[in-house]
Amino acid sequence: MSKFLSALDRNAERWALLMFYVLLVVTMAVEVLRREVLAYSSIWGEEVVRYAFIYLAWIGAAAAVRERAHIRIDVIMHYLGPRAKAAIYILGDLVMLLVALVALYWSFESVAVSYKFGSVSHGLRISMVWFLLAVPIGFSLMILRLIQSFIHDVTALRTGKPVFEGNQLFD
Repeated sequence: MSKFLSALDRNAERWALLMFYVLLVVTMAVEVLRREVLAYSSIWGEEVVRYAFIYLAWIGAAAAVRERAHIRIDVIMHYLGPRAKAAIYILGDLVMLLVALVALYWSFESVAVSYKFGSVSHGLRISMVWFLLAVPIGFSLMILRLIQSFIHDVTALRTGKPVFEGNQLFD
C-alpha cells in the first residue's frame, strides 16, 4: 500500500494532466474531423475541450508548485548559501500558502452558488459544480504540495543541505 501511495504522491498530477490532455486532444480532433468531413459539429465538443483545459491549467499549476517551476526572479539566489536559500524558499512557500488558502476559501463560493441554483452547462447539461470544482481542486493540490515543500525546506534549513530549487530549463 505504501508503494501505491508513494507512486500517487510522485505522479498524481502527471496522471491527471495526461488524462485531461488526451481528452482535450482527442475531442478537438474528432470535432475538427466532424466539422471538415461531415460539415457538422456538436455543441458538447467545445465544452469538453474548454473544461478539460481548465482542469489542465489548475492541476498544472499544482504540478508546477511541486517542481518549483513557477516563474521567479532568482538572480540573488546564486550568491546565497544553502541556509539563506532555504529561508527564502520557506518565506515564499508561506506567502504562497496564505494566498492559496484565501483563494481556496473564496473559490468554494462559486461552487456553492452553482449548487444552490442548480446551474448546468449548455451543451452537456451536466451540473456546473463539476466544472467549477477545478479551482478548489487545483488550490487544494497546491496547498498539499506547498506543505510538502515547506517540510522539505525546513529539513534542509536544519541540516544545512541544499534545497530543491527545481529543474533547470536553461543553463
